[in-house]
Amino acid sequence: MASVTLLGTGGPRIDPARHCAALLLRTGEEEVLIDAGRGCVQGLAEAGADLGRLSRLLITHHHFDHIGDLYDVALTTWFEGRKHPLLIQGPPDTQRITEALLTQVYDKDHTWRGLGEPTFGGWAPVEAEDLAPGEWIEGHGWRATAREVLHGNGLGTLPEAFLRRWICYGYRFEIGGRVFAFSGDTVDCPGLRELAQGADVLVQCCWAASAELTTEHLRRLSRHTLACGDTVGKIAAECGVKTLVLTHHRPRRDPAMLDVLAEEVARDFSGRLLIGADGMEVAI
Repeated sequence: MASVTLLGTGGPRIDPARHCAALLLRTGEEEVLIDAGRGCVQGLAEAGADLGRLSRLLITHHHFDHIGDLYDVALTTWFEGRKHPLLIQGPPDTQRITEALLTQVYDKDHTWRGLGEPTFGGWAPVEAEDLAPGEWIEGHGWRATAREVLHGNGLGTLPEAFLRRWICYGYRFEIGGRVFAFSGDTVDCPGLRELAQGADVLVQCCWAASAELTTEHLRRLSRHTLACGDTVGKIAAECGVKTLVLTHHRPRRDPAMLDVLAEEVARDFSGRLLIGADGMEVAI
């Protein structure tokens, strides 16, 4: 049976209880990594992933908390026996960022590993591709499509030239007649609705409960950057989602606020509701 394991359910701010964004999709034939935020590699180890066989990494967008471990994934899978190419796919600029890590940021490490550790048989290649919105990709036992979602686009503070380059995705997977969707970082928007429609499992960013939005800055964040408890239940209910899993949590000193969040979302959504935690595995 296919499943998804939440390797990281936090955001960019440090949280002792949560790594940054990463999910491991297991189809029964292949393991696919989605995002690679800080702590991703440790999460893969804790989940018992077969790192030497990992061949696909999908990126939702280029915030640090989603790509901070990207080079570590490339290196560690090689350490663990990967001989085949690792294909990294995501929004425009994914190829440029990957090449910069290999040839500029970590070029010395990359060269040293390939030439200085010959027992590994030479550096296994890493390939990167930019995906277009709506483009279908396929693997062993699955196919998926990307949809563009809105993540900060309406803040009014980002230059237009930047926004033309700021492309953020969510992904919708079809696996043996079942549908798994991952929102990426977003607020309610047409792309998210397309991803979520009829999903058996939707892993949805849900940063905070309404009661935690105590300043205008936080309220603007909930409107334009990250969906919160006042909207995600409505989205899931209106799209016919069966299981809703909440992720991308803010750091909390009071864990009781998770119960407040769950109660708020459950007022709008009567399906199965899970509060995501690192290491949680959900059957699809």
